[in-house]
Amino acid sequence: MKKFDEINIIPFIDIMLVLLAIVLVTASFISQGKIQVNVPKATSAQAIKADDLAKLLTITENSEFFYNDKPINKEELDSEIATWEKSQKVTLKVDSAVPFEKFVELTDLLSKNEIKNVAIITKKENSK
Repeated sequence: MKKFDEINIIPFIDIMLVLLAIVLVTASFISQGKIQVNVPKATSAQAIKADDLAKLLTITENSEFFYNDKPINKEELDSEIATWEKSQKVTLKVDSAVPFEKFVELTDLLSKNEIKNVAIITKKENSK
């Protein structure tokens, strides 16, 4: 029988690559937020990076506000936004069934605090 003087690290590297792939796939699901929202469709859409989702504001179908997947009322949200820097990146995730008035309330809070770096999450519409 042959004696091994070295440790074979190839199987270890294979396992680590599989674990890395699992972590990357899982991270892409986490970055979109946990609150289920039926976002509106748009004909033009751009992909956004996960780091652009630093501050996620969500409005559900029942017109409930969420800040980073935690429920928040409008007054608490207003005081939270007031603490942000003006260059803060913000992502809006609004259900398509929400009255436009709620969307305007949210954008008004951002505008009042001079937050201008805002992205809106939509679904890409299939072109025919």
